[in-house]
Amino acid sequence: MSSSETLPEPDVEEGIRYWESQPASYDGVLGGFGNGSLPRVDALGSRQFLMYLLPELCTVPSALRPLRVPEELANRRTRALDVGAGVGRVTADVLLHLFSDVVLVEPVESFVSEALRRGRASEAEGAGGPAPSVVNGSEENPEARAPWKGVRDRSKSVTFVQATLQDFDPARPSAAIAAGRSRLRGRVGYTPAEDAGADGVADDLDAGFDVVWCQWCLGALSDPDLVAFFRRSKAALRDPARGLIVVKENLCSEEGEPRAVFDESDSSLTRSDLAWKEAFANAGLRVVHEQVQEGFPEGLYTVKMYALR
Repeated sequence: MSSSETLPEPDVEEGIRYWESQPASYDGVLGGFGNGSLPRVDALGSRQFLMYLLPELCTVPSALRPLRVPEELANRRTRALDVGAGVGRVTADVLLHLFSDVVLVEPVESFVSEALRRGRASEAEGAGGPAPSVVNGSEENPEARAPWKGVRDRSKSVTFVQATLQDFDPARPSAAIAAGRSRLRGRVGYTPAEDAGADGVADDLDAGFDVVWCQWCLGALSDPDLVAFFRRSKAALRDPARGLIVVKENLCSEEGEPRAVFDESDSSLTRSDLAWKEAFANAGLRVVHEQVQEGFPEGLYTVKMYALR
């Protein structure tokens, strides 16, 4: 960052310790805003953003969906990566509505365990006998209580990986798992039979992604780590001409130059618009589209979505 202000760098372990102290729920991962309108407004805004950029993802006839989707796009499984995924909120409420296969990456043990439990509960729904509850505790939002789309009928899949973004390589997830820097926690839903191993997890982890989704997690990365992660994510896009890295993050204010604010509570950085764009440029990415998320409660940081290639 080119600002003359010197800030502490995020500490990974301190950040994880903070989030381990929060409830493994929508309310916990959203800082107390999980039981109001924010989760639904956020998810709808994210889905509309993706469908505007990739209209072939739209699953119902609409003004967004092309009259004819090219055969090579219509007949292939689509893949998304959800990083810093918490309890699986974005996976469940955004990505599974649009993509065939999702890889969920989260470093906090309690969060990824809860995400896996919710995925397995969704898989068990309707499988005969009483199914476990999709939620654990007192989630109030209907979205949090809904079974994950496509998991029960095995038309879609979610693979769960426990890892920090500093250690995770979107282009080669299996390498970090083999080296012990990441942990493969499981998979629910669809599994290509010919690729399934003894643990029932298909070895398609390194197949690349159509979209890499990064929301409310990149503040845990220092500037060098952020740029390095963006470069690894760019290398993971299956089609460089159509694939997208989406960043949805809070923005702090600025006065003509890049700026960031350090939060001691979770050891994270909130960056300004120019600071984000400086990081994108340093990673060799260009902004394809940007949009402010509307409809959030007053008093919060501005939240902006950036689509990058």
